[in-house]
Amino acid sequence: MTAFDAQTKKSLTAAIACISIVGIGLSLVIPLLALKLEAAGFAARDNGAQVAVSGLATLLGAPLAPALARRFGLRPLLGAAIALAVAALGAFALTDDYRLWLAIRLVFGLALTTVFVLSEYWISAAAPRGQSGLVLGLYATFLALGFAFGPALLSLTGTDGVAPFALAAALMAAGGLPVVWAGQSAADLDAESHASGSPKLAPIFRAAPVAVVAAFVYGCVETGLTGLLPVFGLRSGFSPQWATFQLTLFALGNVVFPVPIGIIADRTSKIRLLGWFSLVGLFGALILPGLAVHREVYAACLFVWGGVTGGLYTVGLAALAEKFHGANLSGANAAYVMMYALGMVVGPLALGLGLDFAPHGLFDALGALFVVYLGLILFLHGPFAGKTPKTPRET
Repeated sequence: MTAFDAQTKKSLTAAIACISIVGIGLSLVIPLLALKLEAAGFAARDNGAQVAVSGLATLLGAPLAPALARRFGLRPLLGAAIALAVAALGAFALTDDYRLWLAIRLVFGLALTTVFVLSEYWISAAAPRGQSGLVLGLYATFLALGFAFGPALLSLTGTDGVAPFALAAALMAAGGLPVVWAGQSAADLDAESHASGSPKLAPIFRAAPVAVVAAFVYGCVETGLTGLLPVFGLRSGFSPQWATFQLTLFALGNVVFPVPIGIIADRTSKIRLLGWFSLVGLFGALILPGLAVHREVYAACLFVWGGVTGGLYTVGLAALAEKFHGANLSGANAAYVMMYALGMVVGPLALGLGLDFAPHGLFDALGALFVVYLGLILFLHGPFAGKTPKTPRET
């Protein structure tokens, strides 16, 4: 395949449109429900439990997506997942019952997981060799646009009534159109996916432990902050609008930074980048709570911090793509998403407990997470030595 030929561009356009759906759906619905629960007097740990259900759904759904795609085809399965997500959004709008939200959230999470896994595999498979960092940077940019778009829409529609759910459902349904437009370019990838097996985490972890754990770390950070950063803002004296707008600032950093990060990742050690990103993540977690009273400085730092920490997922995925190719790529991507999902389960619960313990406990918990990840990198690769230990290449 010629780099960025017509078929490649068509495939990447459709796949990136799908992944943007995930960003819009998660970033609108998670803070919307979080603010509703906070207004109803629920504890932060209850908010974290709601978000953790989404992570549990991803943990359950990620290993099933490749097998279902082999059975039903990539495009039909994507269409069904989008339709199920739209139906779940309608169900959210019809009830305020906490227990029902848990069940609906499980269904919503399973649908979005299917879109996430298949789109990410599609992007990785379509990316030209030697330019995976650039392509994944573009993917992360559009995913982040989706994450920025959701909170911005929520600030316009408000949290009352069915309007935010209806708008999210309409956008999500429209996002399936590029999958239809992709046509035969998607069908070719369907055929390739028939060779892939079910994901087995252990050999993938042995081949690329730092890359795989990057997905877990960012799952904790992104999902935990999406659900709990608005609560931190309210408890710090922010207005509801500003509390939600924090998520837009965090997401906009992930719009600006991924492409430059991807280009750098194609030209340098990905392990070294992950080490530096974890160090920046730790530094930001230490200083951000103290900056909350200085609104402009806090906003700028949150923007930069969000962009740099977002590089964990992009560079980790690019590092994984160096180890796995062809039939193994689908399973490796599914395993990567499973680790992200594990972070979605652990992160909100741990960060919610931290936030209940102290106003700055949200960032204290994040700081501890970055310390552990940085320690793993130093243990396996030395003090940012910039040289990845050789492992058998999967083919």
